[in-house]
Amino acid sequence: MPRKSVLLRAVVPIAAAALFLAGCTATAEPEEPAAADATLRVNFGQFPENWSPGQEMEGGPLRIPYETLLVPGDDGAPAPYLATEWELTADSLTLTLRDDVVFHDGEPFNAEAVKANVELVRDSATAYSGPLQVVESVDVVDEFTVRLNLTGPTPSLPTTLTSRVLPIGSPAAIADGSIAQAPVGTSPWAFDESSSILGTKLSFLAFDEYWGDKPGFANVELFTIDDPEAVAAALVSGEIDVADSEIRVFSRFEGSSIETLQYPAIRNNLFFFDRGPGGVFESVEVRQAMCTAIDVEQWVEIDGEGQAATQHFAEGELGFNSAIEGYPTDAARAQELFTAGGSPNVSVEMVAAPYNARQITVYMEQITAALGSVAVTVTELPPPEYNSTWNSGRFPLGLSSNEEQTPFEWYSSWFAGDAPGNPSGVESSELKAAADAAIAAGDSDAAEALWGEVTKVIADEALTCAHLRGVEILAWNGDTVAGVDAPREPWEPKSVNFRDLTPVS
Repeated sequence: MPRKSVLLRAVVPIAAAALFLAGCTATAEPEEPAAADATLRVNFGQFPENWSPGQEMEGGPLRIPYETLLVPGDDGAPAPYLATEWELTADSLTLTLRDDVVFHDGEPFNAEAVKANVELVRDSATAYSGPLQVVESVDVVDEFTVRLNLTGPTPSLPTTLTSRVLPIGSPAAIADGSIAQAPVGTSPWAFDESSSILGTKLSFLAFDEYWGDKPGFANVELFTIDDPEAVAAALVSGEIDVADSEIRVFSRFEGSSIETLQYPAIRNNLFFFDRGPGGVFESVEVRQAMCTAIDVEQWVEIDGEGQAATQHFAEGELGFNSAIEGYPTDAARAQELFTAGGSPNVSVEMVAAPYNARQITVYMEQITAALGSVAVTVTELPPPEYNSTWNSGRFPLGLSSNEEQTPFEWYSSWFAGDAPGNPSGVESSELKAAADAAIAAGDSDAAEALWGEVTKVIADEALTCAHLRGVEILAWNGDTVAGVDAPREPWEPKSVNFRDLTPVS
């Protein structure tokens, strides 16, 4: 269960240590209603390539036009939002919906709309279809009651509905396909194409029919500056109000009104995608050898921030298993494992984005140095192209963040035979048996240990490794915006609690 966060906040420079306390924060109501001309200018370095629900989107852009059925509450547990009540049983999740919500295009929000969104994300080639495979069918009970019929006990589903898995979009825009390029949600900010600038700025204007309290900023402009130095310059000059940032540019903020905040948000690791019959990484020993050759601690020293980990889940979270030792760096042991795997000649391509290219390059150089006959060409792509291709199966291995909060989500997103992040479609009998037992246990006392067994099988089979826990850094102009805080959603990079923000004047 996520715990309340302790956040480090300061005018730069700021210490980079002790940054790894998991958490979430409650939504605060703005002190003043939105001014008609108050516009928040925010930069997260990229625009989504596809705005359709279920597609790969960072939380910051996604949460401008979209809302979710549930949100994390003060204690981290799911709390009402577009859904006011819910009842979870072993075979269904029934949600009672708000009856006063409309989409930005005038379409009503109701049970039919929820059904359309669930079926879109579950049945299409989306980044988040895995966690919704447990939904066998969707029943519209009445106009504002919807029932998700489940294949088995899924106590984590309400938590899933607080995350990026299911943003709720207009069923009309889904039906005609326009939602891919023009998001239509239920939030206080509606996308306005006429005031947007292609490739530079997206405008979201105040939605007069919004069902809830008005936020502090009536409008939001989203920018796509991706160079950290250029982002820092734009903050100092007053061109933007809030952005993600990096420690290496903090010197630019000295003597200015720019403030910073760091919060735990990034869990990234290496995935082996081409592990099916005849695949480059079919051999578990080869995968284990590469994992043993990687030195995450060395990267932490190079980068100046982060923390190496043995596994995806942190201590205290469901799925953590103290018996998992990970793959301590050992060149001699890596060679032994590689020999046991047949010492193949491996020459593959792997893609990276500007924000992780150096990390990936360092890891691949470590592998080549330890194993010799493994050569990985790292190709850097623009973030939108990278986000849509790194785990698509076009490349045999990949590295990126994965923020799944529950072991069911993590397993069904990346490792199940039908997981969207498992393009090989291969799952061992041991892993399937462990997962089946954990799912069947529901929320019983036995479930915690059983999910720990699932994560241990994943580790033992070296389906993923090189776990790194990192931080997200937010920077903002204290002269123009107040209320900046980490997002409510735990482990979510490139995001901020937009509704908490208020103009300083």
